[in-house]
Order: sequence, then structure tokens, then C-alpha cells
Amino acid sequence: MERKTSIGYADFSRLDLRVGTVKRAEPFPEARRPAIKLWIWFGDRVGELKTSAQITDRYMPEQLIGRQVIAVVNFPPKQIGPFMSECLVLGVMDGSGTVTLLQPDSAVADGLPIA
Repeated sequence: MERKTSIGYADFSRLDLRVGTVKRAEPFPEARRPAIKLWIWFGDRVGELKTSAQITDRYMPEQLIGRQVIAVVNFPPKQIGPFMSECLVLGVMDGSGTVTLLQPDSAVADGLPIA
């Protein structure tokens, strides 16, 4: 994959990237592509946000409970079928489209920003 167009630091700094803990996860059978619904706690300042992620190739819902993830928390909500997504979890996508979620390499406080 080629590199994307360069952006300035100001563009990057507008993203609100934070760590949160998955509190609830369940299958999302209504999604067009297989997905899992996630409810993620980002600490008292942000609270709980929900999202849907196409991560069924690598994860089962029950494996995600208690897992810390990295997400963008300042995108506007997006309706995905009957579900309103409020954040975007980040992961690495391999050549086959399988996503591996990003996470801190040790436990940190929920809601901390990514620098």
C-alpha cells in the first residue's frame, strides 16, 4: 500500500485518540459485513461510547471484554443499520483484510489521550 498524502501536525492534533476498556461486546448480525458491537469505557470525562467493528476474523465477543483498545472519540456519530456508532476503534489490517486491534502494551487509565 502506498503512503497517503502528507498532513500537518495541526491535522493530526484534531483527532481525539484515547484508550478505553471494552465493557460489553455482542454479535452484530444485522450488519452487512460480519461485525461485533462494542461498548467501550473511556473514563469519566468521555464516558462510554459504542461502536461496531469488523473484527470477527480474529475475535469473538467474549474475548474482548476487559480488553483495552485505542479509538478515535471525536468523530460524529454514524448510523450503521439499527446501531449508532460513536467512536472508531483502531487496528492493523493485513493483506486479507483481517484486523488486529491496537492496544497499549501495559494497562493504563481509561481515557488517557494518545500522543
